[in-house]
Amino acid sequence: MRLEDEIQQKEFKDAYNKAIVNLLFTHSYIVTKQNSLLKPFGVSPEQYNVLRILRGQNGNPITVSSIQDRMLNKMSNASRLVEKLKQKGFVNREECPADRRQVDIVITEKGLSLLTQLQEEILSQNRDLVQLDNEEVNQLNFLLDKLRG
Repeated sequence: MRLEDEIQQKEFKDAYNKAIVNLLFTHSYIVTKQNSLLKPFGVSPEQYNVLRILRGQNGNPITVSSIQDRMLNKMSNASRLVEKLKQKGFVNREECPADRRQVDIVITEKGLSLLTQLQEEILSQNRDLVQLDNEEVNQLNFLLDKLRG
């Protein structure tokens, strides 16, 4: 559906303004869909992002500040997200042996199990959300990378 119809706006100042509004609207649309998928599992998209970062560590610990640096949403509070994941049993916090002021975070088996459980549903949702063929998806990725410089 066209953006103009979705937000009930007849026209935009220019194509650049429309592109920005379109990106923001699309972001909101995707986050809403992700929330709906993840909510029954008791995690938010931001918590899911933290779990994926931790899984990528292959069992090696990582600090909260390193998690923050890798997050998709830089405005997220990584400390709060990690604490919520700890309460749910998805991560462990351990004192860093090299620097006692730092805390190491590691994903638990329960956290890995959740990611495995979600994997097919996420893949399916991604294909449903991005209704483009392979060539178009590659072009979209190229253009989004180019947009960010």
